[in-house]
Amino acid sequence: MRDTAAKSLPPRSAELVDQADLDLLTWHVDDLVAAGAWEDLVALRHHCKAALERGKQLWPVATYIEYRLCLDAPGPWAARALEFATGRFSLGPLPEVAASSHSWDELAPHLHATPQAAMAAHERVLRGEDLSRDRLARALPDVLDLPLRLGAWEPSYPLATYEADKVSAPGPSLAPLRQVAVQPAATPKPGAAIERGNGQARQRDQVCLALEDLVLAWTAQSDARAKTASAKGPVLAAISALGAQPLELAELSAKEALCLMGWVAASGGAHGRRRGAAPGRFGAWGVLGALSGASDAWRANERALAAAAGAARWYTWRGTEPVTGWSVQLALEAPPGPYKGQSFALSVLDAP
Repeated sequence: MRDTAAKSLPPRSAELVDQADLDLLTWHVDDLVAAGAWEDLVALRHHCKAALERGKQLWPVATYIEYRLCLDAPGPWAARALEFATGRFSLGPLPEVAASSHSWDELAPHLHATPQAAMAAHERVLRGEDLSRDRLARALPDVLDLPLRLGAWEPSYPLATYEADKVSAPGPSLAPLRQVAVQPAATPKPGAAIERGNGQARQRDQVCLALEDLVLAWTAQSDARAKTASAKGPVLAAISALGAQPLELAELSAKEALCLMGWVAASGGAHGRRRGAAPGRFGAWGVLGALSGASDAWRANERALAAAAGAARWYTWRGTEPVTGWSVQLALEAPPGPYKGQSFALSVLDAP
């Protein structure tokens, strides 16, 4: 279905568009959703966008309508909203919104071969659906080099829950932190953060670059400050290379580490726009791809990535600096392979 010229508005909708009262229009949208008046909602969205030609700034209402269609409307209408909507100012990416409240069978018959449809398929995979043999899903654009099913070695990634006026995306539960017993004389010397420049340095830097990609939305769209470092030796050396001294440390399982990386990459930090659970999974696989040396064609190298996840040693920590906002500390000791004997660390701090 395409977003064609909308029908005439019912009198009440037309009156509110002329008044250009954003609050009244938003409440009216809620009433139309409650009534299941999906055709009237699509028409109202069209007229709100067209009102710009008359100097009326009603695009927030049009955006809200797109969001509510993806969240609350039956499959055909939600799929249609994915076709014509951008979701730029929505509470989250619309493929994730639609996938959070619709099964693949509800959406698929009404979707075209668009990137938005492909992202919705990957979001459904994270909600437990195996689409690896689904003819429609396999025909969609390959927007993420990820399998259309979760591997047995992967966790249940943290997911967002959407409501009419809010989104909840809590972080994963991790192993408890324990005090680090490091004698002053045994405190590791700061390692050297990787210098970028020549080709060899860039090659060594792939893991740090992948860690930085996890927090790209945090640093680009919010107020986050992120640092990565690499060092030879155990994990405390990489943490020290950041200029940090851990007070408490916890070793994570591979699945806990994947959950943490997936949550970080799905989020936008304190103020950035949420990217979605599927991009979060993509970010976590990116780190594993760098660790294993299989930076390209991840699906073809899934066994190598799974082995790298299981053989690496993963940690989170709390340092001496006070944490007042959003923060993530992740460190790891590389598995056997191109980075054997090295450790890496990521620290990111965002405003509350």
